[in-house]
Amino acid sequence: MTTKPYQRVLMKLSGEMLMGDEPYGINTPVLQRMAEDILEVHAAGYQVGLVIGGGNIFRGVAGAAQGLDRASSDYMGMLATVINGLAIQNALEKLNVQTRLLSAIKMDAVAEPYVRRRAIRHMEKGRIVIFVAGTGNPFFTTDTAAALRAVELSCDLMLKATKVAGIYTADPAKFPDAEHIPEITYNEAIVKDLQVMDGTAVTLCRDNSLKIMVASMREKGGLLAALEGRSQSTLVTKD
Repeated sequence: MTTKPYQRVLMKLSGEMLMGDEPYGINTPVLQRMAEDILEVHAAGYQVGLVIGGGNIFRGVAGAAQGLDRASSDYMGMLATVINGLAIQNALEKLNVQTRLLSAIKMDAVAEPYVRRRAIRHMEKGRIVIFVAGTGNPFFTTDTAAALRAVELSCDLMLKATKVAGIYTADPAKFPDAEHIPEITYNEAIVKDLQVMDGTAVTLCRDNSLKIMVASMREKGGLLAALEGRSQSTLVTKD
């Protein structure tokens, strides 16, 4: 039997991906396909945690740029992640998998409060754990929330699912000759400002030796394929 290189994985999913071809909101067929891809990873024997953004509904930075108070704007963004978390929970449970929704902001009617030991226990029991409301604090992105949860829960890897198959020397959508980078160090990613994740998240991963994998989930089965080394991706690791 082949030994998996990772056992406990924290996936960071973009809220914008839930829009599909829509200008905002949640595209139900896209949501369903994402749930199927997550379930495929879970069924392969991985312990799975999820952090999903809220940019398909509201983005705190954008709200602040339009004149809203930044702290209030960020709290609104956190609530958007709760909506997305409830959506992905519902889609997963329709596939007959046990889930738990854990929130950094207390809202007992819809989610359990985030408690580190409780989250670990849920994952050990084979439940997919969905972390919402970011860190519970303004001025921090969901990238940072994902890095924080991954480190707290002793995950082996943080998998950032994007629209492209890893990191490139330039935006491949704008520059067809952009070259794919199969592996890069944390410091290179920060210094070159390659937009892997925000700088705070990458630094947190670096300081705790948590590997980051950047992979595409545009194609069905893309998440498991990346974890098993069957598709193009980028690994961000130590020097």
